[in-house]
Amino acid sequence: MKKINYAFILVLICNYTVFAQKEGNAANLPVHEYTLTIKEEMVNKAGKEVMGMTVNGSIPGPILEFIEGEYAVIYVKNEMKEETSIHWHGILLPNFHDGVPYLSTPPIKPGTTFKYEFRIKQNGTYWYHSHTMLQEQSGVFGSIVIHPKEENLDYDQDLVLMLSDWTNEKPMNVLRNLKRGNEWYQMKKGTSTPLNKVIARGAFGAQLDFWRQRMGGADIADVYYPAFLVNGEKSVEYADYKPGEKVRLRIINGSASSQFWMTFGGEPPLLVSADGKDVVPLAHHKTFIGVAETYDFIVTVPQNGKIELRAMAQDGSGTTTAYIGKGEILPAEIVPKPDKIKMMQQMAKMDMKMGAHALKFQPKKDERFEMKEEYGMQMEGMKMDDEKMNMPKDSVMKDKTDHSKMNHSKMDLPTGKAGMKKDSTSNMDGMSMKNDDMKMDDMQMDGMNLPAGESGMFSEYNYDYLKSTEKTSYDKKLPVKEILLNLTGNMQRYIWSMNGVPLNEADNIKIKSGEVTRMTFNNLTMMHHPMHLHGHFFRVINKNGAYSPLKHTVNVPPMQQVTIEFSGNNGDEYGDWFFHCHILYHMMSGMARVVSYETPRDPRMAKYPIKNLLNEADQYYTWSMVDVASHMTEFNYVASNIRNQFNVSAEYGWNKNLEAEVTYERYVHDYLRVFGGVNIENEMEDSLDEISTTAIAGIRFLTPYLFNLDVRIDSKLRPQISLRREILIFPRTAIFGSYEYQADFGWVDDLPTGDNFANEVSWNAGVEYFLSRNFSLMASYDNRFGAGGGLSVRF
Repeated sequence: MKKINYAFILVLICNYTVFAQKEGNAANLPVHEYTLTIKEEMVNKAGKEVMGMTVNGSIPGPILEFIEGEYAVIYVKNEMKEETSIHWHGILLPNFHDGVPYLSTPPIKPGTTFKYEFRIKQNGTYWYHSHTMLQEQSGVFGSIVIHPKEENLDYDQDLVLMLSDWTNEKPMNVLRNLKRGNEWYQMKKGTSTPLNKVIARGAFGAQLDFWRQRMGGADIADVYYPAFLVNGEKSVEYADYKPGEKVRLRIINGSASSQFWMTFGGEPPLLVSADGKDVVPLAHHKTFIGVAETYDFIVTVPQNGKIELRAMAQDGSGTTTAYIGKGEILPAEIVPKPDKIKMMQQMAKMDMKMGAHALKFQPKKDERFEMKEEYGMQMEGMKMDDEKMNMPKDSVMKDKTDHSKMNHSKMDLPTGKAGMKKDSTSNMDGMSMKNDDMKMDDMQMDGMNLPAGESGMFSEYNYDYLKSTEKTSYDKKLPVKEILLNLTGNMQRYIWSMNGVPLNEADNIKIKSGEVTRMTFNNLTMMHHPMHLHGHFFRVINKNGAYSPLKHTVNVPPMQQVTIEFSGNNGDEYGDWFFHCHILYHMMSGMARVVSYETPRDPRMAKYPIKNLLNEADQYYTWSMVDVASHMTEFNYVASNIRNQFNVSAEYGWNKNLEAEVTYERYVHDYLRVFGGVNIENEMEDSLDEISTTAIAGIRFLTPYLFNLDVRIDSKLRPQISLRREILIFPRTAIFGSYEYQADFGWVDDLPTGDNFANEVSWNAGVEYFLSRNFSLMASYDNRFGAGGGLSVRF
């Protein structure tokens, strides 16, 4: 008979009691209940009926309204055939109800209902969305409005405006297309930068500089969307408001990956809140809204005319509009589309190095400071003199810089010296400081502007206009933990990470209750990254010092730095909290972390292993291509995850030349992989009578200027080297070519009498015209198969 482990059972009971005490309506607060039903159904948002996911039959889902101090009880019913979840974005709540499946909350299985419950201890504009795979893109999102107990703003009506993006593709196919490096989305949007446009603008030197650093060009947004929506429609009108009424516009960016420039017609609106938190009111007619951010504006309905709210996608690929009032349109400013070629020229002139690794050779080795020193903007006085320390990844930075010698004209910092003291109780997990040793509250920091005279292209993407209505600074006696996070990415393979380490290879970021965590985001990519921390608000350090705003999501512009601070002061200082880029496809490709208080895991999560969440970024994606031409046919198949890739390729010429290959390759880092496999080819030209099979092994390397280099040797000890390259020369036209050289020294097979060396050269060159995402016309010449043309099919 098995012995009962009473001690273990007692620990489980005690842990459950601790977690249960943090939840429940012990204070008998007024209860406000909702039921949300998630199901799949056909929807039409962009001129085509496709399968979407609805909440209570609509996209977006219903508005959930509460009053501060109520107790929320929300039942979520899953009527789909797959798991789902709901995360309450920006809401302070017990960890178990945060809604990240396998991390903090159980997934909602098909045919089941999950009960979320939590005390409403804040007010403002927030939202909810699925945190399961890519369901948010399919429509599982909606808004939350929490009214204060006593209103302190003067307005008459509320209007929620939920911005979103819509694709008619299955979101997993979108991500698969991004993983294969297909340029189709940029072609479809008209935002590609082919060589003919680059040369016509005199930017070929800048393009060469980008290629040298293994960058294709300036990038803004990854995905093509046929529609951008406000409250589920391309354009909406709200004509029932009376002239003179003050309407509070609660604007939420619920997009999967689109960020917007918002402009207003008529008088500039009054900005009163950001991410649910009050800010000093400010007339602000043009505002950038990152993914997952919320902004509240108060507008006055005009006596004659209707206000236009215009939200243009950041890359200029589309807009959505809303109109408030009646009569003639009071037009909003039309923001110019960004000039990607000009951006590329400006960046090429700057002292910056691009191409930081998104996938490091040694993911467990702490190289944050070396990465920061080597890549990105190299500003005088901002390079850190870093001590080499044997610390875990994402642990505290140690700064030995004498700040009194820094060039403050470029930082807007006080000229006093700010040092860091090592806490005598600290261990190798990091360094601690007292808050008065680093007086961030008094700083006038602009962490997002380029130095004066460099460039103004990112100057609009800062938060200096946001000032909290009350002090947000922390007790100066609290210890401070510094964390440096380099934001890293690889567009060729579509891998996104922090410090060159994707989620599945990362350690938790360890934090403690009772200390201030100060994070510096150093963006080493060409993309904006809206970073979101679950269950917390943080200070975004800006020129307003002690009145820096509180936010739950912060946009980090390309090649810029932003610093935030937070402390576990919400009464929920326990558990593991998700932290990630809110561009959905970046999060799903590795740009995420788990922030942990290192408390015992909730026993209710025992059946839900966290590895299920961590492995979301390490899934295998497969794709294939077939060329059918008049002179040959070619087939390629790829199955790839973060580190591993399987390849099958075959070429057959109608002149009876054949070559096929099966390989497995392991990515050592972004640009280098080792491989092994089998090669099959005909021995005699134009004859299939003799087929040779050899084992092969070697390395593949992405060189500067984006050449794919393959160096190998086969089981007959014949070395071989090859180069491949493809260049987009017109908006939908690319040229490609390859060169392969193999030498045979007779080390295994005998050479003909009198010969001590033989070689074989093969090469091809061609052109491809993209008809759609899946089809291209192609023509090529291959010295083995001759010349011809045909159709390329991608699937």
